[in-house]
Amino acid sequence: MARILIVEDNERNRKLFKLIVEWRGHESLLARDGEEGVRLAREEHPDLILMDIQMPVMDGVTALKELKAVEETMNIPVIALTSYAMSGARENLLELGFVEYQSKPIDKNDFIETVERVLREQHEGE
Repeated sequence: MARILIVEDNERNRKLFKLIVEWRGHESLLARDGEEGVRLAREEHPDLILMDIQMPVMDGVTALKELKAVEETMNIPVIALTSYAMSGARENLLELGFVEYQSKPIDKNDFIETVERVLREQHEGE
């Protein structure tokens, strides 16, 4: 079982991701914006973070930069979640430091596969 922090401003999406994560047997932590997500990541040290990109208060890219700047959170893998599915978006987000990318609306099976693969790779890397 992994602890997964879900940082998503849309309540429906947050509930959906929580449902899927918990259905897979993982524990979920919830944040409504990047600022709250960074704070929770520093307090709770999750195994994985699912980060929306476009949020109020602090967007996902800024939150990722803050997480990567601090030793205690710099190695937590972060998957980008975005409805901004333009050509090249995936490559740009990976270059910024996200480990993976999921476009919204998500494909449930692809989402599960991506989350489980990233967790597996993180565990193998320890």
